[in-house]
Amino acid sequence: MYAYAQTRDWEGYFAAAAGRPPRDTLLEALARFEREGVPAPEGVPPLAVDLGCGEGRDTAELLRRGWRVVAIDGHEEAFRRLRARDDIEHWDRLEMRLSAFEECQIPACQLLNASYSLPFCEPERFMDLWKVLTLAIVPGGRFAGQLFGDRDSWAKYPDRSHQTRDEAEALLKAFEVEKFEEEERNGSDCAGKGKHWHVFHIIARKV
Repeated sequence: MYAYAQTRDWEGYFAAAAGRPPRDTLLEALARFEREGVPAPEGVPPLAVDLGCGEGRDTAELLRRGWRVVAIDGHEEAFRRLRARDDIEHWDRLEMRLSAFEECQIPACQLLNASYSLPFCEPERFMDLWKVLTLAIVPGGRFAGQLFGDRDSWAKYPDRSHQTRDEAEALLKAFEVEKFEEEERNGSDCAGKGKHWHVFHIIARKV
């Protein structure tokens, strides 16, 4: 992912990510909903927003689990690949929105999923986006996704949003934090190139 993200070569990233499973944070959030129930009107499938849906690995899983999905991405190639998937069920429950994060309209939802996407919000507009997505999640709903730490390899790029641990924790004051896992390691991206990862894996329930 690093080589593609460094240059914002999203077509290359989508191709490299094709066929990968849904993110663990999404799966864990869905497991919590399945144990507890989802705060949605009776008879209406709950709504998830997949912010930065990419090639659709998380969107496909949400549809398979019975959710309605608004999939948002800033790149048409994401939706071309999403439409070409052979594992999508219930197309009638899927809405695709082409929009930059900084300009997107986020509907009220039971789940806001942002898998490795929020670092690509412009830093000067990050807090406005965070306020919008926080307000969109209904009480009892959840945020699932990642924030990137200040020691991550990408933090040197001025168009990326990164947080210290204290800053990341402060963003979650409207939530009951169910998972906050800090990962820092030397590794590689999906293209096999070396990368230093500093990531906060988060699941949080709106209070």
